[in-house]
Amino acid sequence: MVPDPLLLKAGLWLAVAGATFVVLTLVGFSAQWGIRFRLVGVTSFTVLLAVACLAFSISYEPHQTIPGAVSVPVVFDNGSGLIVAAAPASLSQASIAPTLQQLAINQSRRQVGSGKATRVRLRRLEPAEQPGASRPRVLGEALLPPGGQISDLQLKLI
Repeated sequence: MVPDPLLLKAGLWLAVAGATFVVLTLVGFSAQWGIRFRLVGVTSFTVLLAVACLAFSISYEPHQTIPGAVSVPVVFDNGSGLIVAAAPASLSQASIAPTLQQLAINQSRRQVGSGKATRVRLRRLEPAEQPGASRPRVLGEALLPPGGQISDLQLKLI
C-alpha cells in the first residue's frame, strides 16, 4: 500500500501547525492570555486533522479498473461476503465478466478481516407479468476466496 502523496503532505503540514499551536497554547497559559482556552480548541482540532490525514493517506487504495468493465452501483451488501450490484439495461454480454471481476477485486479489500469468501452478484431488473412490477435476474456471480488475487477468482455467468 503506497501512501497518497497529497494527503501525506497535508498531514505533515497539519502536524507542524499542531505542534506550533501546542507551543502557543503553553505560552498562552503561562502568560495568562485571554485566548488561551480558544487555543486549546484550535490546537486539539489541528492535531486531530493531522492524525486523520496521515491515517487516511496510509489506508487509501484507489479502485482497480479492468478493461471492458462498466461502473455499476452496489445495491446490497450484508457485510459478511455477499454483495449485489445493479446492472444497467444497456450492459452488453461481453461486459458482464470484466464488470464482475472489477467489482469482486474492489469489494474484497473491504472484507479483509472477515476470513470469508467474497461473493459478488450482478443482477438486472426485468419487467414482470404484472404491470408496474419487476423481478431481478442474476447475470453472473463471482467468488473470491479470502485473501485471493485475480487469478483465484471464480466466475459463473448465467
